[in-house]
Amino acid sequence: MKFQKLKIPGPVLIKPEIHKDSRGHFFERYKKKELDLFLGNKINFIQENQSLSKKNVFRGFHFQINPFSQSKLISVYKGKILDVIVDIRSNSKYFGKFLKIYLDSENNNSLFIPKGFAHGFFALSEVTVVNYKVDNYYSKIHEKCLLLTDKKLRLNLTLSTKKKIISKKDKLGMSLNEIFENKFF
Repeated sequence: MKFQKLKIPGPVLIKPEIHKDSRGHFFERYKKKELDLFLGNKINFIQENQSLSKKNVFRGFHFQINPFSQSKLISVYKGKILDVIVDIRSNSKYFGKFLKIYLDSENNNSLFIPKGFAHGFFALSEVTVVNYKVDNYYSKIHEKCLLLTDKKLRLNLTLSTKKKIISKKDKLGMSLNEIFENKFF
């Protein structure tokens, strides 16, 4: 298992060592001890969620505020996604900056996202199954959403607006300015 730091401090790309033979393959997707050692602190994942999405679905940019903020470990079990995370830590010099990472069921990489980031993804396959571990429980009143179309994001995505399938809830997200003013993180 290899851990790769990214351009924005905090998130980590995890690349498994995949053992292949005539029967198929085997790999370790998650090892708590190794991730904790790499991060320098302990992460206690307490729940695992799964979403199934059709092609062109966008889910996000979701986050929860304290005391229910969450770190996440994202993995794709079937298909391919363009995962996008946005730094929403008001005291970070990277506030409003984003990372785009492709995850799929071929390379089986995972993405660790610490608290203080909004997370979303585009489903790029006809059927996409994404699993994510979280270190805090869901709380509807602490759930927030960053607006995908916020012009301050300057998010240049390859999918046209007409093709994107976005929930009504996600279309009502907050702007970066609103998130900064509220100083959630």
